[in-house]
Amino acid sequence: MHNSDDFDEFEDDLPKSKTQLKEEMHQLQELGKQLTELNAAKLAEVPMDAGLTEAIETMHRIKSREARRRQLQYIGKLMRKADVEAIEAVLNKQKEHDHQHLRFDRMAEEWRERLLEQGKEAQSAFFDSFPGADHQQLRALIRESNKEIANKKPPTNQRKLFRYLRDFFMQEE
Repeated sequence: MHNSDDFDEFEDDLPKSKTQLKEEMHQLQELGKQLTELNAAKLAEVPMDAGLTEAIETMHRIKSREARRRQLQYIGKLMRKADVEAIEAVLNKQKEHDHQHLRFDRMAEEWRERLLEQGKEAQSAFFDSFPGADHQQLRALIRESNKEIANKKPPTNQRKLFRYLRDFFMQEE
């Protein structure tokens, strides 16, 4: 009788099937595609060699659909030599950072609407929840935002209020 552990060890010794190899190549190509979609600042954080960096920069200059497809395949080929785990770690960290920023933006937007619509009641709730906030600056921004709304002016102070709230939430985190 064969033990299942023996079978697993034997399976590890087998060469990869053509299907497995193709799947791995598609995954590397997809990872390369994600790299081509990053802006320059985020791309600079990714640990990769000069050849891969140059291939990605070339991809940005190509307009032809077919040429872009071929370049993407080339990037996938270069990805075979790259430190995929390190690249994935940086990409995951960037995604988490982006999700955090979206969360802060949503919180700021919700509080801004609440502060402008509910007045003193919402201010009290905000200061109870976030005692570290600058009371004077927040009240001034709310007052100026309400004046803008009443006079139907562009939302300059409403934007300032949003930025203040978002930055405050980011510092609190």
